[in-house]
Amino acid sequence: MTNPMWNSLFAPHAGSQKPFMILRDGSEISFDAFLRMAARFANALGAAGVKTGDRVAVQVKKSPQALGVYAACVATGAVFLPLNTAYTATEIAYFVNDAEAALLLCDGGSLEALTPVARDAGAAILTLNADGSGSFADLAAGQADTFAPVTRGSDDLAAILYTSGTTGRSKGAMLTQDNLLSNAESLVEYWRFTEADVLLHALPIFHTHGLFVASNVMLLAGGAMIFLPGLDMDAMFEFMPRATAMMGVPTFYTRLLSDKRLTREAVAHMRLFVSGSAPLLAETHREFEAMTGHRILERYGMTETNMNTSNPYDSERRAGTVGFPLPGVSVRVADAETGRLLGADEVGVLEVKGRNVFKGYWRMPEKTAEEFRADGWFITGDLATIGADGYVTIVGRAKDLIISGGYNIYPKEIELLLDEEHGVQESAVIGVPHPDFGEAVVAALVAKAGASLQEEAVLAAIRDRIARFKQPKRIFILDELPRNTMGKVQKNVLRERWKGLFAR
Repeated sequence: MTNPMWNSLFAPHAGSQKPFMILRDGSEISFDAFLRMAARFANALGAAGVKTGDRVAVQVKKSPQALGVYAACVATGAVFLPLNTAYTATEIAYFVNDAEAALLLCDGGSLEALTPVARDAGAAILTLNADGSGSFADLAAGQADTFAPVTRGSDDLAAILYTSGTTGRSKGAMLTQDNLLSNAESLVEYWRFTEADVLLHALPIFHTHGLFVASNVMLLAGGAMIFLPGLDMDAMFEFMPRATAMMGVPTFYTRLLSDKRLTREAVAHMRLFVSGSAPLLAETHREFEAMTGHRILERYGMTETNMNTSNPYDSERRAGTVGFPLPGVSVRVADAETGRLLGADEVGVLEVKGRNVFKGYWRMPEKTAEEFRADGWFITGDLATIGADGYVTIVGRAKDLIISGGYNIYPKEIELLLDEEHGVQESAVIGVPHPDFGEAVVAALVAKAGASLQEEAVLAAIRDRIARFKQPKRIFILDELPRNTMGKVQKNVLRERWKGLFAR
């Protein structure tokens, strides 16, 4: 039987009573118990009509069972489509329809709102709650706890992750078995993970970081995960003595630094702290090292490629940089327009190549072609430099991407929503530095002639129409937006004006 991901991530643990998950209540789930659950779930997917290659859209809260659905999709050859738990029914409708999902798994509390979404898309709908209950769990309860994984090739799709487009239309990044497996192999090697490791896992699992970086790495290494529902400082300090490593976003580290329980003694047994999904301020680097003696390891990746670069494990972890290309990954900096390769310390668009790079955008061949050079290099859209000593530094984003709390936010989507509001003439959305989230969404509005706009009223009007993490932290009403001689809005002027808005 050939199924590269199953053979490498899951099959080696068959029958193992070693703990795989340590839960918030202190209970444990062994590798064997997890795999038996995954087998029941795989049989349940079949009973629900899901076939190899079908897309399974999943908007559920983090739980062992939610990760079990991912394992079941690998086993059955279904394409896993994780969706942010903050997405509204309107947003979910786009993803389910675009992917032509065969099944939508949702939390029981969302069933009423999402039933018409599934019906209109021709998808089945089942529920899976945070406590493991729900109609999907009921269906799985009567299934066998063994399953023969289907044959899949390295180039077959394992997952689709949607990433917002600058035009407002989300794109489905198609990730193959080899994309995901090769990246996990590189990270296990580069970050020195072994079966002795215990990862403090407080990340969401609808996102690359918590799912494909954290979970796949621990499965491949054979280590355990302290599987917390989310960022809970009491739980973090309670379980940290049992952990050897932690993966987080900058918010995790700013919250830890603000807690008096963070001491050298509290983290003495830890060997590694990793940060990603958003830029980590150099100040946070320095404060954390001064407080704990540990220097955070920062890395760089994106939905389409998983991880590309990382600061080194042994040598200098340089604040403000994202280190060197991972094993098997190549990077270069080029002129965005001409593709001309640039020299050391010259700013250009970062391009990457390797087994980690995605297959393309779901049913968007023209967009896929636009994002690749003729020689096969993927154009990330991130502006970067590569120093003479090889360190990669991300200096900006060519497409105005905002990364807040580790989540990608494209201003155009929010601007289109704001422009629909009564009395709004035009809008501009930017990201500004935020000590907890890396960046915060801020909007500038210009009112139509004779109209009066109020910040709170506009925020209230869009509150139920877009995920909370995308909503502006502040809205400012301006007489006009700053523009250059060609009429283009100068967002850099707005960023400069409000760069200290959230400074502590």
